[in-house]
Amino acid sequence: MSDFITVSVTATKGSVPRDAGATMRVWADRQDGTIGGGALEFEATHIARRMLAGGERKKQRTMPLGPDLGQCCGGAVTLDFSHDAVALEPTEAPLWIWGAGHVGRAIAGVLAPLNDRHITLIDTAANRMPDTLPTNVSPLVANDPVRAVAHAPQDGDHLILTYSHDIDLALCDALLRHGFGSVGLIGSATKWARFQSRLASMGHCGKLIARIACPIGDPSLGKHPQAIAVSVAATLILASADITTDTKAGERTG
Repeated sequence: MSDFITVSVTATKGSVPRDAGATMRVWADRQDGTIGGGALEFEATHIARRMLAGGERKKQRTMPLGPDLGQCCGGAVTLDFSHDAVALEPTEAPLWIWGAGHVGRAIAGVLAPLNDRHITLIDTAANRMPDTLPTNVSPLVANDPVRAVAHAPQDGDHLILTYSHDIDLALCDALLRHGFGSVGLIGSATKWARFQSRLASMGHCGKLIARIACPIGDPSLGKHPQAIAVSVAATLILASADITTDTKAGERTG
């Protein structure tokens, strides 16, 4: 992996576009993540690329968000710039996306810039994968995807979006036997009713089958891949926020 600068918001004062903890990564030829966009991000990117060119490893800048920077927030942010050659450590459960079609690619594209979880995109052939992927998305080509389930993390989140109902069903069966944090399955209510009956006949109990979410996404947003991706991403983000809130509450009362 080529070297990059991690830009982190470490402190804020007043009105600012992003809170402390927001990060982005800047390479010589690209960037991902965001610290708020606009002139602030443009200037931070410029600083980061000067550091890469000059071999600097650490820097901190406090930047007022006023007329001089061309932003009207009125607050100030403190940015840490750190030279790295490894990816940021994910903080959320890994996400495995089974199917690199339009919806799978869209979901990976929406979630990847958050930089808080590693994403694995799985499909049955290399030519089904996109030509380029974000830094924290890894391709996994598996002629038989079901066999890859054995290598999946048992606390991971999974989205099943393949081109085949037979593969979808086999993956549901395999993940129910393997263990998972969450599973979402693309499809209609009719497809899910059929799958529930088939999974029950395979020996799975109703309570376990009910842990699979189907359909995924908000139907009111439509069936465009990007619309599904935004809705599914929001569901995963809200679920992660609920887990974090519950954990903190437990720490306070424990």
